[in-house]
Amino acid sequence: MTLTEDELRVAIARELPGVRADLERLVRIPGIAFDGFDHSHVERSAEAVAELLRGCGLEVQIVRGSGQPAVIGRRAAPEGAPTVLLYAHHDVQPAGDPALWTSDPFEPVERDGRLYGRGAADDKAGVMAHVAALRAFGDRLPVGVVLFVEGEEEFGSDSLDELLQAHRETLRSDVIVIADSGNWDIGVPALTTSLRGLVNCFVEVSTLGNAVHSGMFGGAVPDALTVLARLITTLHDENGEVAIDGLAGRENATVDYPEDRFRHEAGVLDGVKLIGEGRLTDRIWSKPAVAVLGIDAPRTNEAPNALVPRAKAKLSVRLAPGDDWQSAYAAIRAHLEKFVPWGAHVEVTLESGGAPCVIDATGPAYDAARSAFRDAWDGVAPVDMGVGGSIPFIATFQELFPDAAILVTGVEDPHAAAHGPNESLHLGEFARVCLAEALLLRNVAALGK
Repeated sequence: MTLTEDELRVAIARELPGVRADLERLVRIPGIAFDGFDHSHVERSAEAVAELLRGCGLEVQIVRGSGQPAVIGRRAAPEGAPTVLLYAHHDVQPAGDPALWTSDPFEPVERDGRLYGRGAADDKAGVMAHVAALRAFGDRLPVGVVLFVEGEEEFGSDSLDELLQAHRETLRSDVIVIADSGNWDIGVPALTTSLRGLVNCFVEVSTLGNAVHSGMFGGAVPDALTVLARLITTLHDENGEVAIDGLAGRENATVDYPEDRFRHEAGVLDGVKLIGEGRLTDRIWSKPAVAVLGIDAPRTNEAPNALVPRAKAKLSVRLAPGDDWQSAYAAIRAHLEKFVPWGAHVEVTLESGGAPCVIDATGPAYDAARSAFRDAWDGVAPVDMGVGGSIPFIATFQELFPDAAILVTGVEDPHAAAHGPNESLHLGEFARVCLAEALLLRNVAALGK
């Protein structure tokens, strides 16, 4: 027989100190898969994860495609029991400017019940939530498990399709738990049921063969920065709604996001108005969004009195669930080519695209998850929420494993600051996440194969 709920509560409480210590060891490894960083740290991170999985009694292999190393651990299911695939990733975002951090991003520090450090929430805590559940069961694990811990999720998962295809049979499961999202609030769990897609692209405008004197030619020749600025303003209407024809959008959110809470959690400055129309949750979950991520142009303290001949911007377009990223990119490109002013030359190039996804979160596995969450959060029912960010590979899992129930969970809360300075993990919520996953495995086992 497997463990009871009370026994799992005791087991998770027993394992949490060791789980936290191992999480801190992972956080100290700056495993960044981006170009220009020392990828030996990603190798170290994969080895550390492999060691943790071996300690849980799994058969482990470090696998590589054309990118960074991933880790697969497997334990066969007891007779007649289902198999659950547990996903997380061990790579992290670059830390950025260390001056913006209150403490060293790769030296975990606890403050006010939160553990600070790059990857403390996204997604090394996801790895350790899986490990915590396995340690709690010990030799009495009631399901088969496959752990798949990716090594380049933050860098775009370029080799993920290759790895999934190569190890498809090893990864085949009845239920898939993707621990790379978050909860609705501190004290309120959630299942993520939709995510936006993504198109990142570059737009470059040119007006001159080379820079020329701004006094001799200004007033007749448009400079490229002014052209780029005017082109960027066409991406939104006067209310801040995205103005690109051909992008999908919908309004179907069932949860309200109070504006005062949203402004506080986003850090919006006093007096700054929010853009867009409709319910906030629709604006950030189920409608498109456009942001300018960066501009290549002369630095202000180095700029001569000359008309800029070329200027380039990186655009990030989040796509509503139900849209198609290839057709969306075509619509974005057509808009930029149509609205570039004054006959300036324009070139649009794609950096990356990812599919949005919608999950039909109905059926026994989802009921098992909601029950586990409700118990772990002492009777608080989980919220079905969307996420404005993107996890494009979920669509790949849906395609490769159409019969599996996909549960998108996570450890983050609205204050986690994932991808930003001072990323942190709420330790109390992390304990609930670990318990919820153990209860979920127990509930899934009761469903049978």
